[in-house]
Amino acid sequence: MTISAQSFTEPGQDDLADRARDHLWMPFTRHSVYYDGTGHVPVIVKGEGAYIWDDQGNRYLDGLSGLFVVQAGHGRKEVGAAMAKQAEELAFFPIWSYAHPRAIELAERLAHYAPGDLNRVFFTSGGGEAVESAWKLAKQFFKLTGQPTKHKVISRNIAYHGTPHGALSITGIPAAKIPFEPLVPGAVKVPNTNFYRAPEEYRHDEKTFGLWAAERIAEAIEFEGPETVAAVFLEPVQNSGGCFPPPPGYLERVREICDQYDVLLVADETITSFGRIGDMFAMNRFGVTPDIITCAKGMTSGYAPMGAMIVSDRLFEPFKHGTNSFLHGYTWGGHPVGAAAALANLDIFEREGILQHVRDNESGFRHTLEKLTDLPIVGDVRGAGYFYGIELVKDKVTRETFNDDEAERLLRGFLSKALFDAGLYCRADDRGDPVVQLAPPLIIGQTEFDEIEQILRSVLTEAWSIL
Repeated sequence: MTISAQSFTEPGQDDLADRARDHLWMPFTRHSVYYDGTGHVPVIVKGEGAYIWDDQGNRYLDGLSGLFVVQAGHGRKEVGAAMAKQAEELAFFPIWSYAHPRAIELAERLAHYAPGDLNRVFFTSGGGEAVESAWKLAKQFFKLTGQPTKHKVISRNIAYHGTPHGALSITGIPAAKIPFEPLVPGAVKVPNTNFYRAPEEYRHDEKTFGLWAAERIAEAIEFEGPETVAAVFLEPVQNSGGCFPPPPGYLERVREICDQYDVLLVADETITSFGRIGDMFAMNRFGVTPDIITCAKGMTSGYAPMGAMIVSDRLFEPFKHGTNSFLHGYTWGGHPVGAAAALANLDIFEREGILQHVRDNESGFRHTLEKLTDLPIVGDVRGAGYFYGIELVKDKVTRETFNDDEAERLLRGFLSKALFDAGLYCRADDRGDPVVQLAPPLIIGQTEFDEIEQILRSVLTEAWSIL
């Protein structure tokens, strides 16, 4: 059956929502709300630019780029055309011992954008798979180079790195892991870079705090034994918990620590790549070269699933010799249609100067969101580029946060629905302290910044009044 968006635009039409409730299993979703008579499955039927529409005809500003994905905006017909053309020419062929033109072209282009000697591209279907690939590569690399006991990984508290068992082990969110334990052993956690929640003795200076946080990585390596640690995984700007940028000197010190102990530095850029922080890769902007970059999401602006692990020449070197091969891969990795979508998307980036647009407008976005700090419920506004978190507090002076019951009522009981009803799709999240997260399409400017701020101001003011 073919369903057109136009068939479900009449107010009060619930057919699609009812069918979604009865048959669609939505990830990370409490389905009970759709069975108690109070919940309605939102059905999104159209996107154009920075806006989306539901099946009731309501318009919303997409303040999260779908899921940190739609960098170039919705409705880019040239991307769809490139995909259709590729599907007619070659819809699918695996890159297991073979190649096709689009995978070759995209690999070359990503290597060109990547820092240093990260010249080898291993394609996946998404970010979690790229993280999974990076851990497996780190283990095999050290086995092939005479250090077989190096297998552990270090990552940060509250960080999210994906849902496959390996990636979930690297993830630092206990509640996301408990249902699936036991997980892959060898994943060690260290403090993140949330300066707003820094220990009191380091709260006076961001650089001092950053160096303290970096040294906890060295401490963990020493405690576990350098001969057992293979890699450090970190997002240049940590997503979960509400956008933690790296303090000055932090990434540089982590790079030094990894070099000192012969540990690989993996930058998980699933969210921060492809313009989100104003460069194709955030690590370029921060001036630090990792050994591996994992990426996905914005590579195609969401027009097709596509991810990649990009590695240094050093890590590929053992696989150029003898019978060695990386016994790992995904059917859809390097898919011709997905690669065509990525190439068309990257053409848009270059033609329209999207990276420079982010750099030119990022301060305006920050300053607009910082206006919200006059509200009693807003404790902190933090982030970089077009990627921000607004931390919500019960007491601004003491920085007291909400307890679990209060956070439940605030976020799920009120904010998520109220923001959406007010015309803003974003994320109200409590994987750390309660935050509202924003990552809009990279094409927006001051007009949309103001719209975001006005909706947030109205809804957050109401939230405070009913606490």
